Amino acid sequence: MSDRNTANVLWFDELHRSDVNLVGGKSSSLGEMTSSMDVPVPYGYATTAAAYRYFMEATGLNKKVNELLDGLQDYENSDQLRDTCKQIRDLIVGAKMPDDLAKDIKDAYASLSEKVGQADPFVAIRSSATAEDLPDASFAGQQESYLNIKGADDVVDRVQQCYSSLFTDRATYYRHKQQFPYEKVALSAAIQMMVFSKSSGVMFSVNVANGDDTKLVVDSIRGLGEYIVLGKVTPNHFVVDKESMKIVEKNVVKQTVELTRLPGGGTKEEKVPEDLQDKQSITDEQVIELAGYVKKIEKHYGCYMDMEFALDSNTNRLWIVQARPETVWSQRNKDKNNDDDGDENVVSESDAKVMVRGLPASPGLSSGTVHVIDDPKDIDQFKQGEVLVTVMTSPDWVPAMKKAAAIITNNGGMTCHAAIVSREMQIPCIVGTESRGATATDVFKTGDVVTVDAKNGVVYEGKVSSMLKKAAPEQAGGQVVAAETFAPTATRVMMNLGDPDLAEKYSTLPADGIGLMREEFLWTTFIHEHPLYLIDQGHPEKVVDMLSAGISKVARAMAPRPMVLRLSDFKSSEYRNLKGGDKYEPEEPADLLGWRGASRYYDPKYINAFKLELEAVKKVREEYGLKNLNIMIPFVRTVEEARKVTTIIKDQGLVRGPDFKIYMMAEIPSNIILADQFNQYVDGYSIGSNDLAMLILGCDRNNDTVSPLFDERNLAVKRAIRHLIKAAHKDGKTVSICGQAPSEYPEFTDFLIRSGIDYVSVNPDMVKETKRNVAHFEQRIMLDKATGRGLQDPTDYEW
Repeated sequence: MSDRNTANVLWFDELHRSDVNLVGGKSSSLGEMTSSMDVPVPYGYATTAAAYRYFMEATGLNKKVNELLDGLQDYENSDQLRDTCKQIRDLIVGAKMPDDLAKDIKDAYASLSEKVGQADPFVAIRSSATAEDLPDASFAGQQESYLNIKGADDVVDRVQQCYSSLFTDRATYYRHKQQFPYEKVALSAAIQMMVFSKSSGVMFSVNVANGDDTKLVVDSIRGLGEYIVLGKVTPNHFVVDKESMKIVEKNVVKQTVELTRLPGGGTKEEKVPEDLQDKQSITDEQVIELAGYVKKIEKHYGCYMDMEFALDSNTNRLWIVQARPETVWSQRNKDKNNDDDGDENVVSESDAKVMVRGLPASPGLSSGTVHVIDDPKDIDQFKQGEVLVTVMTSPDWVPAMKKAAAIITNNGGMTCHAAIVSREMQIPCIVGTESRGATATDVFKTGDVVTVDAKNGVVYEGKVSSMLKKAAPEQAGGQVVAAETFAPTATRVMMNLGDPDLAEKYSTLPADGIGLMREEFLWTTFIHEHPLYLIDQGHPEKVVDMLSAGISKVARAMAPRPMVLRLSDFKSSEYRNLKGGDKYEPEEPADLLGWRGASRYYDPKYINAFKLELEAVKKVREEYGLKNLNIMIPFVRTVEEARKVTTIIKDQGLVRGPDFKIYMMAEIPSNIILADQFNQYVDGYSIGSNDLAMLILGCDRNNDTVSPLFDERNLAVKRAIRHLIKAAHKDGKTVSICGQAPSEYPEFTDFLIRSGIDYVSVNPDMVKETKRNVAHFEQRIMLDKATGRGLQDPTDYEW
């Protein structure tokens, strides 16, 4: 026994479920199924908790980690939590693994190679924390997994990265909230033969939507299983009756992308062939085979189980790659009276308008004010008791999830991270609304009040004070709805857009075009990797292909109306968050004023990445024939920068002319002061009122201490805008605004129109209202001119 307690490596057939303290829940469960059950499990071995503790002690990291965690005063402060955790991870990854530990891991890999008869076999390496997968906690997705790894050195490297993943933001925050002391947690890495998955998924031995243990659930996607946990792909959903072993419910959702393995190691995202996108990712017969394994595993463990499977592309054989106790329904005492009360929710649609439907991932009933969040960096704005609405809730969002009255996501299935953790936290959660015909982030806007019935997967408009009180159903059918009309305006109303998938929906709005498409959304949502990293990896085409795909989707939806793409404007800290970014990005104390926008484009360190952006623009215009695409240069500090960047653009074959315009963000005081000189290099300007106001007033709008001073309506800002319009128009250049001010302050829109602005660009939810406001203000100006009796503004806007 002493050897097992101190060993650095143990094989699966040496392990049992009682060995959680040795190798964590995941590894011990793989060992249990290998040594004691007749289910197909890919063979492998696990590094032990003792090995992790030896690594931390031998490298002197325990003391450093404790000091950093002791210095973390506020776990609710996302920036503070992120900085501390990154420091810890960097220390762990940068430490040298003890030679004897590295040797044991490599020797075991060599033995695995002999046992399976393959030289340098491909393996999957999964983290298994010693407190993970116990019945009273769920750490789903909090530690890292690495797929398609080959070679002893790479295995050792990924094991060390697994160690560091014990200190991701979400894992550290979650342990703190669950009161798991850092010293009590250790990490094992399960090194397991890789299944070359053509499909994969997750299974539950209880229907997690309602706790019905006479049913089991199988969710499946194409490719490797990471995308189902991340919620990136909504799975095909099957419910099987345990007694009859028949499929009693099936929901086959279109799946357009999959994660696949690369022959030499690593993974990549690929498009699912068109003819397969609407088809099941596994057959009905395979669903029933998996259901048999689910029943067998549940019987062996004696509790509800959560399992993962993979379908091998070479042999068409199904494998069980993980099994762990289900963490919610196994602990919840389902009160029948509550169930009966909940049944009344089925008829509650008559009390309020149904806004969206989705998959009931975590049952419950709640009402609150919607807060739509598109970007993890905005989670600090989320308040206690709000309803979180987002594209998909990734593990990094746990601090916001904890505060939520309910959660609604566009994407994801019953087994994505959002669903699992929501159930554990007992927060009502509805996922995958897009698969049920409506995109939640389109339907709702921040400030809406909704009632979330997550038992039945329905979201109602407004606060339904009692789901038991029946009201006469509203008869929507037969109502005569007046068509909306919008008066034509001289001042064009444009639309801001980030997500190209929303372009088709929003194309029906009365917008005169896209005034601002943010390229950054494409990087964080679709590409995920630093452009210089992709160049060094030999895959620059990924940048061009994915950028052009996203851009063209918007240009095509809006054509022939013009669209303006703002070229990349990430700050160094944001670039560093992309895969591989650490190698290329400087540490800047004030990156808002650092290496961003135009200053990157001509820099020898970055120019090749910028040329890929231009190549994507050229591809959209020339290959796809979408000539309505124009571009905008952000954060141009000097006239010389404008000259350098526009020269590069021209050299790449993008030449200004009647059907191709180059605009410039006006967000720095120098842009206003020297507008007469910038004019020669651009066709017009778009005012970024947030940054411009911040830099004119010297006021950080994100700093609570001085943020009350921040106001885009300040006279200094207005004078700057009036001057820019005057200077631009003198040389035939146009001026637009793409900041928040016109949306928030209608009177500011009036000022802009009276100043002669050419375009006002607002978010989609404000297009109609702004269109009406602009028409009203223009009519008022004409009426005042005709009568000579209009109100006079005594303010002097000249300088």
